[in-house]
Amino acid sequence: MSFPSTARSASGAGVTEPRGPRPPLVLNDPDVPRTLAARLQLTRLLTRHAERPVWALFMFVNGFITIALLAAVAMISRTPFVFPSLGPTAFLLFFTPRAPAASPRHTMYGHAIGIACGYGALWLFGLQHAAPAMVTGVTAARIGAAALSLASTGALMILLKAAHPPAGATTLIISLGIVTRPFHLVVIEVAVAILTVQAFVINRLAGIDYPAWSLRQERTPG
Repeated sequence: MSFPSTARSASGAGVTEPRGPRPPLVLNDPDVPRTLAARLQLTRLLTRHAERPVWALFMFVNGFITIALLAAVAMISRTPFVFPSLGPTAFLLFFTPRAPAASPRHTMYGHAIGIACGYGALWLFGLQHAAPAMVTGVTAARIGAAALSLASTGALMILLKAAHPPAGATTLIISLGIVTRPFHLVVIEVAVAILTVQAFVINRLAGIDYPAWSLRQERTPG
């Protein structure tokens, strides 16, 4: 669809000029449904249906299964095996499983960095035993802890070559006082490990070359 635009001529009068259609969005290539269809010998599926709905179904099913299992563990163990930043991690692992940020190395290291920085910020500002910010309100100390935790998490992930964006949410969960008990912090990392194992199994079963630990550049002979 074209929309008219108004420009000014040399005399100052308005001149209506047709505006061309907007360029298409830049999107990820749907490698997941192609690999999945080839693995399950369902290539006809992609001839009958668009690739994006198949990709969305893959994300829906696996996101539901993985988070439901962790939620069940949380219910039984009464521990925080489910926390908000697991959501974006699951999305990365199943939407772009071949992206560096979705590799097990980046996922595990990223959340571990976020946990360490979040708890370190609590200690630095004397908030390790304070009630959550949602209860007490945001204080100057809480602002400092939140800002420091996120800044240090981002910087360390870059320095250690382990960028995993959802870890930024993990560190804020801790520095804002939502989860602060040391045992629960260990549980968070264990939950990340379980989710990563689930992603490895599911992606490999789907025929996706999901890395066992990290993505490495192929060496060129010569």
